[in-house]
Amino acid sequence: MRRSEFLRAVDAEFGGRASSLVSDLSLRQLSGRTAGEALEVGIPPRDIWSALCIETDVPVERRHGAGRLEPRSR
Repeated sequence: MRRSEFLRAVDAEFGGRASSLVSDLSLRQLSGRTAGEALEVGIPPRDIWSALCIETDVPVERRHGAGRLEPRSR
């Protein structure tokens, strides 16, 4: 997952709350960092997305592949 895909996924899942969740919500799985702080220190966006989904109880079926503009070909 790229940073741009992460940001699209957050926006798609959380809508108007996306910005404040990225900047304000401390994520236990990331040592209390916010998603924004985690991006700045180089934590992979996929790991941040996973931690954010766990912290906010996003259903498992909405956690994978979000943020992609088109599906990957196999």
